This record gives sequence, C-alpha cells and structure tokens, in this order.
Amino acid sequence: MASKETPLCQIFSFQDCKATPDAIYELPAQCLSPTPAPIVIDNGSFQTRAGWAAPAGTGGELDSPRLLFRSVAARSRGAARSETQIGNDIPNLEPLRWLLKSQFDRNVVVNFEIQELIFDYVFTHLGVTSEGCVEHPIVMTEAPCNPLHCRQMMSELLFECYRVPFVSYGVDGLYSFYHNNVQRSLQPPHTGIVLSSGYHCSHILPVINGRLDAFNCKRVNVAGSQAASYLQRLLQLKYPGHLAAITLSRMEELLHEHSYSAVDYHKELEKWRCPGFYEREVHRMQLPFSGKLPGGCVSVEERQERRAQQLRRLQEINTRRREEKLQQDQERLDRLMTVQELLEDGLLDQFHRSLVELNMDSAEELQSYINKLQVAVEQSRQKLLQNDGAEGKTEVSELEQPMDEGDGVALMESDFPEDTLSEKSANVVQPTFNMAEYHQLFVGTERLRCPEILFQPSLIGEDQMGLMEALQYVLARYTSEQQEALVSNVFLTGGNMQYPGMKERIERELLAMRPFQSHFKVTVASRLALDAWCGARDWALEHPASVGAEGWISRQDYEEKGGEYLSEHCASNAFIPMKITKPVPCRPAEPPVALQTPTGTAVTFAPAPPSSVVSTDVTMCTS
Repeated sequence: MASKETPLCQIFSFQDCKATPDAIYELPAQCLSPTPAPIVIDNGSFQTRAGWAAPAGTGGELDSPRLLFRSVAARSRGAARSETQIGNDIPNLEPLRWLLKSQFDRNVVVNFEIQELIFDYVFTHLGVTSEGCVEHPIVMTEAPCNPLHCRQMMSELLFECYRVPFVSYGVDGLYSFYHNNVQRSLQPPHTGIVLSSGYHCSHILPVINGRLDAFNCKRVNVAGSQAASYLQRLLQLKYPGHLAAITLSRMEELLHEHSYSAVDYHKELEKWRCPGFYEREVHRMQLPFSGKLPGGCVSVEERQERRAQQLRRLQEINTRRREEKLQQDQERLDRLMTVQELLEDGLLDQFHRSLVELNMDSAEELQSYINKLQVAVEQSRQKLLQNDGAEGKTEVSELEQPMDEGDGVALMESDFPEDTLSEKSANVVQPTFNMAEYHQLFVGTERLRCPEILFQPSLIGEDQMGLMEALQYVLARYTSEQQEALVSNVFLTGGNMQYPGMKERIERELLAMRPFQSHFKVTVASRLALDAWCGARDWALEHPASVGAEGWISRQDYEEKGGEYLSEHCASNAFIPMKITKPVPCRPAEPPVALQTPTGTAVTFAPAPPSSVVSTDVTMCTS
C-alpha cells in the first residue's frame, strides 16, 4: 500500500478578535496608604497601558497594567461628549474606521481634546473617584525630543484640569532600557544605544552614562503602521475580488503572527523561487465565507419540493390578484350602471354631467363599456371557480402578468417531466467549485517584504535612511572609544521589533558595519510591548514623589517655571536652557519733551528709540 503523504500547505484562519469593554475597578486600599500610589500611563500611539505603581508584596494583579486599549476615540458628528467610544468600548474598529480619531500626529500628541477623553477613561476605570482633582502622582511617557509646546499643553491639562500633585515625563524606550538593565543586574550608569520601533516612528537613542544624548538622536518615519498599509496594498492588488475582506485590522494580525524579518533579504527572496520552498512556507489565510452555494447540486426530491412550493406561491399570488381585479371591475360596472339608470329615468342633465366626469361622449360609448366590463367580470368569476376546483394545479398560460425572475425560472423548470430530471441528475456529473479555496489569501513573499521596509524605506517610496543606515550615521558622530561602549549594549524594544529574526538581522548589519574583529552585543527586551510600562513603574517605586525630588514636577514648579519645564532623570528627555530672541512690537515715536531749568534755560530730552528685539531666557529641548 502506498503511504499517504501529509499535505504541505499551511492553512490559517483570521482570529478577528473583538474587544471587550474594560471593567471599572475599585481603588485598591494599598494604593491610598500610607501615601497615594502613582498612576503609570504608557501613552503609546498604538496602545495605551495604564496601571498602579504599587509597592512590592501587594499582589500579582498590580504587577502589570490594568488597562490596555487602543489609543483611538470614535464619536459621530454632532454627538455629545458622553457618547464618545474609547478604546475597548469599540468592539470592532473596521465599521467605524472613518470615525476614528487619535490624539497623535505620528508619535507626538497634538489633539488634546482626545487626550482629555483618554485621561477620563483611564481615571474612571482605575477607580479614581475623588471630586475635583486626582490625588495621585502621574508618570507618563512622551516622545523622544518632545516639542516644548506639546509638553506645555500636557502639563497644563494635568495640573489645571485634573489638579494632580506631581507629574513625571520619560521616554518609553529609555524606560524599557532601564527595566531590562535592572533585570540583568547591570550597575548604573548605563551606556548603550536603544533601537525603538513603534507604530508610527522608529528611533535611535544613544545613552551615555545614564543620560540621553538628545543632540544625536534620530527618527525614522517608518514603523508598524506603514508596514500594515503596505501589506494591505500588496494583497488588495493581488486579490482584487476580496478588497472589502482585506482590512487593516487583519493586516495588523498578519504582521504580528505570520511575518518575519529575513537575515539576508535577497537570498531569502531567491529561496521563494523554488516551488517546493513556496509550498512549505506559504501561509494560506482563510477568509470567512458562506458554504452554501447558490444553485448548487440538490437531490430530485428537494427540487420537486421546491418546485411545489413555488407553484403554491404563484397560485396564491394569482388568486389574490384576480380577486382584486374582479372587485375593481365590479365597482366600476356598478357605477356605470348607475349612470345608465339616470338616462332611463329621464334625468338628462345629471346623465350628461356624469358622462363628462367619465370622459365619455355618448350613451352608445357608455353601453359599450358596460358590455365589456360584464364580459370581463364573468370571465374572472369563471377562472376563480376553476382554480378552486383544480386543487392547486395551475397552467402557465393562465398567468396574466409576469412574475419576478425567480418565479420565471421555477415555471420554466416545471415544463420538464420528472423522469428527465432524474435521468440528468443520475448521469451528468455536476461541476464542483471549491468556495473555501477561492476565499484563501496566499501570503508568500509578503511575509518578509513588509518588515523589510524598516531597513529599506524605498520599497514604499520613502526617501529617507533605513534604520541601520541611520544607526551608522549616529555612530559616526562619536569617537572610537564611545562607539565601542555604545555597540556593546545595543538594545531592541518596541512592538515593531517583535518579528522573528529581527535580532539576527541587526547582528548581521552590525557585523558588516563595524570594523574587523570589533565586538558588539545585541539584546532584546523581555516583553517588547510591556517593558516600557514596567520600567516606568520600577522608576516610580524607586523615586518617590516629593517636592524637589529628581524627575518629578510639582505644582509649584509648574507655576514658577512654566508648563514646558522638565525635571530630568535617567529615562527622560534632555532639558537645556537656550537663549532666543523674542520680537517686541515697536511703539510709535514720542515727541521731544522740553523742560525748564531753574536758570531759565530750556533743555530738550528725546526718548530713546524702542528696541526691536528683547533677549529673553527660555527653556527648550533640543531635537
């Protein structure tokens, strides 16, 4: 006997996960005493994570974020503020895709109305019920080299609207770097270079002696959202018959579950030319479909029963129409007979007025219409009597008006004898159509082409450097000793770094980039998406909030130094005072003033010309 070969193809189904609304938690007692516990918010452009920085030993449920939801809001035009849906309140994003709004422009918060709705959602679901203020310190993430105006608006929102006591800002990639260095028992201050790739942007963040070197940071405007859009465009061009089914949510699922980064991109593409390799590695994604085929193969009994039902339906429709027509003809005949009685009674004036209303010219025309209606009424009554005695058997020729297309097909099928139908069904092989295979997406080279845009943005038409080219540019700005220290701790973090093979690809690129026999080390975050929140929680536990504490901005600091003020710490942006010239509007020239001295002489004083610019000290963050 021949051994049965196992099929090589891999068929997967889309999960199409639906979000479930978040519960409204009660405020834990350990988060109130002895001091209010900080609230840690990882304000990501793809997902928001929020939870408590609770002390150790308070239970495992507070060791991870209590809230994880998409950073989007949906509100239809003209709807009230209370009707806005936030995050997990939206079970399926696709029907509301055109209504979705985010607080981000790339990775920078610009829409503070949506940001306020996000804060309301977070504080409500975490159980903060204090009226008029939030009594807990806030630890928030912000973009690397965040613009001063954005930080000023965020501080104004937190201090003025929510009246929080303390705020601390930090960079998500640096929090993740801090958390993993603590887990690996590395002694501070830490030196290394962080490669962070999120939903909208990727960043190269050099850290020297525990501080971010903001002057040499670089941003690449290619990340997860561009990869998902590129994958959607590729598959829609490949399968134009399934445009509606190839949604952005499914493409994000494809990226997270089925894509990988090629160590050598061109060699990997050559492998896909082999039919055997293609059959083994292609992923067939099954789209949902209805298994019932219209007009498919049915048995003779089912067809006879279906035809009988259609005939009964046709008979009921025709009988109802004939009854309605008979009633209309009888009413018109009675009216005409009433007009004819006026002529017989000698009421000629009323008779002529009735003829005018009926649009008739003479009594002969009236009599002709009466004869025709009498014949039509009699024929209709005879047909109704025949139908009642025929016990449901109806001839096709009796149909006075055409039915819809389905009824016409049924009548055409009824003209064939039953033995012919059974003979056809028995002898003719009906063609089969595999609906499941028709609704499959063959995802082949797309699995590696989409993650590759992180290294080659030109694949999607972006005229900018790839991630490794930008890293080489950053390293070239340092001395050889500093380069050795930086590449000895290359750290990968962010949700867009979770592709299989990403670490090996970075190592291969660094090997080609660095001098011969130089050493480097690449490490990956233990939890690429959650380590930023965990690092912010660890930092908040090790640095309690107090006036003048490192990294914390108090309300007094906000009022004295402005909303753009930043208290630096090991995971924050750099805050550098700089002098800029602030233009001042010129005042109109004043006429000279004449003063009389005691000796009697007049002295004229001309006012000093107004200064066009005034040099003021302001604080800025370098970008």
